[in-house]
Amino acid sequence: MRNKIYTLGLFSLLTATVWAQPDRWQQRVKYTMDVAMNVTTNRFTGKQRLEYTNNSPDTLKKVFYHLYWNAFQPNSMMDNRSRVLGQKTINKKQDWDSRVRDRIQYLKEDEIGYQKIISLKLNGAAQKYNVQETILEVPLTQPILPHAKVVFDMEFEAQVPLQIRRSGRDNPTTGVRYSMSQWYPKMCEYDYEGWHPTPYVAREFYGVWGDYEVNITIDKNYMIGGTGYLQNPNQIGFGYQDAGVRMAKPAGPTLTWRFVAPNVHDFMWAADPEYTHLTRTIAGGPVIHVIYNNDDAHLRKVYDGLAADKKKDFATADAYIKDFHEQWKRVADAAVIVLPFIEKKFGAYPYKQYTFIHGGDGGMEYPMGTLIVGPSISTAIHEWMHTWFQMMLGTNESLYPWMDEGFTSYAASLVTNYYQTVTNSKATESEVGTGPRKKVLVDSLAGSNSFVGKANPHEDAYDNYFGLVASRLEEPLTTHADHYETNIAYGIASYSKGEVFMEQLGYIVGAQVRDKILLDYYNQWRFKHPNVNDFIRVAEKASDMKLDWYREYWVNTTKTIDYGIDSLWEESGKTKIRLRRLGNMPMPIDVLITFKDGSKLMAYIPQYSMFGAKPVEDASIPRNVYEPWKWTHPQYTFEFNKRLTDLKVIEIDPSMRMADVERSNNKLEIPW
Repeated sequence: MRNKIYTLGLFSLLTATVWAQPDRWQQRVKYTMDVAMNVTTNRFTGKQRLEYTNNSPDTLKKVFYHLYWNAFQPNSMMDNRSRVLGQKTINKKQDWDSRVRDRIQYLKEDEIGYQKIISLKLNGAAQKYNVQETILEVPLTQPILPHAKVVFDMEFEAQVPLQIRRSGRDNPTTGVRYSMSQWYPKMCEYDYEGWHPTPYVAREFYGVWGDYEVNITIDKNYMIGGTGYLQNPNQIGFGYQDAGVRMAKPAGPTLTWRFVAPNVHDFMWAADPEYTHLTRTIAGGPVIHVIYNNDDAHLRKVYDGLAADKKKDFATADAYIKDFHEQWKRVADAAVIVLPFIEKKFGAYPYKQYTFIHGGDGGMEYPMGTLIVGPSISTAIHEWMHTWFQMMLGTNESLYPWMDEGFTSYAASLVTNYYQTVTNSKATESEVGTGPRKKVLVDSLAGSNSFVGKANPHEDAYDNYFGLVASRLEEPLTTHADHYETNIAYGIASYSKGEVFMEQLGYIVGAQVRDKILLDYYNQWRFKHPNVNDFIRVAEKASDMKLDWYREYWVNTTKTIDYGIDSLWEESGKTKIRLRRLGNMPMPIDVLITFKDGSKLMAYIPQYSMFGAKPVEDASIPRNVYEPWKWTHPQYTFEFNKRLTDLKVIEIDPSMRMADVERSNNKLEIPW
């Protein structure tokens, strides 16, 4: 009964979403796929039926598919781009992705990845096609008319590459046999900007929402975890079966796993014969699955390879293995603890399950699940938070990677901080972990430091951003994800500058208003592929102020913020303070004035282009609101009814939410 109620609730949520959102059409897909995996050859065959609904007002004369795994071949775009970036050295480190490096060029024929199309039909008619590495171009014999539905039937075969990037097999780090992401020919997105046949060079993804039915036939010793709801758990077992059921597995060497996944824009799975399966059930919510590799021989090999300073934390290999299991259990328990906080801050989780899966090459998000290389709670939380900012909102990550990675990093920092608070954790990095991509950025430019235990959970993001500015490698956030000149500039811009965007927005409009913006954004734009202008309009409506200037400066340029205290004097018993704008980006200014008697005053100076003012954030401190500061004027003077000798401290932005690149001139302590 509970599942029926939950399903009805999901349907109601999705229906309400369609009616409540802005009027932007969406294409629609329904995939039915049957694949048969040969675990000896590492190849599989597949049949795909794709019902494609053209909800656009346009006539489509061609379509495009992604063939992601063709990137894992020598001299591919991914291979060449990685090697070119590796020729650049930043802080004595090569600037390539360490997971890719130059490895692709050395892959042998049985180690490369590929996706080969055997046949393709449109409504039963054979179609010609052109394979351009990771993009399949299909000129149609008959166009797809506006609001028409067609059926594509495809037969394909694929070879699973050695683990290189996100997907692959036989990763020596995890010991996992198959991480199956980007594994099938996938229709490219067509939206109000046209087709998006983005080649797989390095980074992000963009997909069409729809429904998936996926049947996977594989050696019966392999356990699978991934996107979707398993339809035959009592045949499959492996911890999926109903309590008390008597298993009756089919005869023969293989099992067929049958999954359905409603309203998702991708489908991921992973498989290994040594997987262990943990579950947690959240009252009124989803089932949490944690699936990880429990290969004793592999774990002992990992232990033997630990550096001496790491190995000393464990008396024996058995102690290491026991701790490894405990860490995965903590991931499962943490998900139960944090979900109520997540839903209150960012919106309801609409699916019936989520799975944390040992696999991949770091941490990578997919609908209803993630692949992670280890049991880091902060990494697990980061990947789960992608559900809100990519799986449900689904911006074009290639064009707006910071709207996914940055917003996700902002949310993950808050959720991880909440987890540590409620568990009263004195966590070490081995217990909570540091998101692997985030920590690489910190190490590279801003010094190695984890946010664990810090009062401001976004401090690392600010430090990373300041380091990027100082490096002179920064590029505008409008840069396409694959077109950054350095990996480090992409990473800090997308993750850290995007995170700062959201925290700094709270400084501009007020933290409570920013929180309302995030919920409004979720409610209005989930399952709609919003862009930056859509977000800004939500923010403007919730705050009742203009914010296009914030997008222009922070997103479209690399101009920086720098304000300082210029001078102060007394006239006719009033104190006057002159501020100076040294950077090229204008901002509203909070100035906290502390007097010798311990009293305080907040001087608030709106930025002219806002045409509004944020509400009082701390009612315990009196606030004076002054005339807006015009961006054309580099200096601004304000006054208040106190003698100069009454002052003790003057501080610009005491909350330190404004990303002022030179904070040394923000505070003046008066020595009398």
